[in-house]
Amino acid sequence: MATSSGGGGVLGYIIDNIRETGKNPTRVLGGFIAAWALFLLILWVFPRPEGLSANGMAVLAIVVWASVMWVSEAMPVGITGISVPTLLILTQGIPWANGKPPMATVFSGFTGHVVWLCLFAFFVGAFMQLLKLDRRIALGVLDKIKASNVGRVIWGMFGVNIILAFLIPAANARAATLLPVVKGITDLLGDSPREQEAKKAIVIQSLVYGTMICGVFIMTAHLPNLIMIGIFENNGFRNLGYLDWALLQFPYLGMFVLTQWWVRHHFKTKGVEIGGGHAKIREQHKALGKMTKPEWLLLTLFVGIALLFMMGKGSPIFQLHSYQLGVIGLVGIIVLFSPGLFPFKWKAIQDRTIWGTFLLLGGAITMTSAMTKSGLAGWLSDIIHHSVIGLPWWGIILALMAGTHIIRIGMLSNVAAVAMLAPILFEMAPMLGLHPVAFTLLVSDTDTYAYILPTQITAAVIAYGSETFSTADYAKAGWVCILIAMAYGLVVMAPWYALMGLPVWDPTAPWPF
Repeated sequence: MATSSGGGGVLGYIIDNIRETGKNPTRVLGGFIAAWALFLLILWVFPRPEGLSANGMAVLAIVVWASVMWVSEAMPVGITGISVPTLLILTQGIPWANGKPPMATVFSGFTGHVVWLCLFAFFVGAFMQLLKLDRRIALGVLDKIKASNVGRVIWGMFGVNIILAFLIPAANARAATLLPVVKGITDLLGDSPREQEAKKAIVIQSLVYGTMICGVFIMTAHLPNLIMIGIFENNGFRNLGYLDWALLQFPYLGMFVLTQWWVRHHFKTKGVEIGGGHAKIREQHKALGKMTKPEWLLLTLFVGIALLFMMGKGSPIFQLHSYQLGVIGLVGIIVLFSPGLFPFKWKAIQDRTIWGTFLLLGGAITMTSAMTKSGLAGWLSDIIHHSVIGLPWWGIILALMAGTHIIRIGMLSNVAAVAMLAPILFEMAPMLGLHPVAFTLLVSDTDTYAYILPTQITAAVIAYGSETFSTADYAKAGWVCILIAMAYGLVVMAPWYALMGLPVWDPTAPWPF
C-alpha cells in the first residue's frame, strides 16, 4: 500500500498516486495544466493570426496540447495519441458536414494501411520475445564473428540490429530487446578506467546509434518512416514499396562506420578485450540449445510475409500482387494466430505488444493529416520559409537540420517530433523550389539522430537505464555524431536520392516509383 507523502486532501492524494507510478509529480502536473491552459488560450483567447483559418487555429491548439503532453508525459503517449481525433471532433478542427462529425477523416490515422503493417510487426516482435529468438539471434551473430574485443562486439551488435530491424518494429522495442544481451556482455568487462569507457561505447553504439541508424533503413523498423510514407501517399506519391524504401535509405547504414570511428576514438576502445573472450559468448549461445520448431516456424512465416511485402505493385523483383502493405500485414496476423501454430496464450502476447506506441502512431498520423487539411502546415511553412529564403538548397537543409536539433532538445518522442515537422516540410518544399519527398526525408531523418540528451530518444532512455554512462558522457559523444549525421545527409544521401530519381534541388522531377 502506498504511504502518503504528498500531504492531505485531493492534491496530496493525486501527488501520491503519481509518485507510485514512478513519475515526477511536478513535471506531470505542470505539463498537464500547461497543456490544457495553452489549448484553451489558443482556442478562445489569443487572436487568430492573419492567414490562418479558424480550423487551422483549432488544429494549432491541438498540436500544442499534444506536444506538451508528449514532452511532459503527463498522460501515456498512446492516450495522448487517441485523444487527438477526439479533440479534432470537439473543436471542429476538421469541418463538420451536414451537422455530422467527419469520423472517417479524424480517425484516418487508425485506418491507414501503414498502421496495420506496424501492428503485424509488433506481433512478430512479441512472438520473438516469447520464443527468446531475439536473444538467440544476438548471441548467434556474436558467436559467428568470434567477438572477443570491444570493436568486434560493437560491429556484431550492428549486424544484430540490421537483422532485428526486419523483425522488430520501433527502435525502442529493439533497444529493450537487446538490453539484457548487451548488459550480459558488458558484465564480462572489468572495472578499470579503460574497461569502464569500453562499456559506455558498447551500450551507446549498440542500443542507440546502431538501433536508430538501422531503423531508418527498414520501413517498419522506425515509426517516423510510416508517418512520412502516409504524407507522401496522401499527396499522390504512391507505390513506394517495402523494397523501394530499403533501396532509397540503405546508404544510411554507412553512417555507422563514421560513428564507430568517432566512438572508438572518443572512448579509446582500441585493444580492449572482453573478459572470457569469444569462449564466454559461445557458452551463452550454446546454453540456448537447438532451434525449436516454433522458432523455425516463426522465421519461415516471417520470410514468407516479407517476400509478399517485396513483391507488391511496382516490385523490381517480381510483381505477385497489388495489395497494400497493410493488407499483407493483416494476412500475416491471420496466419500468426492460426490455432495450434504457437503454444502461447493471448495474454502473454498482449502483454508484450506495445499498444501505447500503436495508438501514438495512429494519433500522430491523424495529426499530420489535420495539419495539412486545415491549412496549419502551409501557414507554418510560410513563416519558416521567410527565414531561409535566398539560401542555396544545401544551406536551407542545413539550417533546418540545425533548427530541428535545437527544437528536439526538449522532446522525447521521435514519432511526435516527425508528426509535427514532416507536414510543414512537405508544404514548404514547393515554396523553396525543392522536391517535397527528398526535402522531407533529409530533414526529418536527421531528427532520428538527436544525440545530445538521453531523454530525446526512447531507445537512449532505455540505454541510460543500464547505468553505464552519464548524461555528460552521452552529450560529449553525441554532439559530434549529430554533425556527422547532418553532413552525411548532405554529402551522401542527397546525391543518392538524386541517383534514385529524387533530386532535392529539382521539384519537377517525376516520381520514379
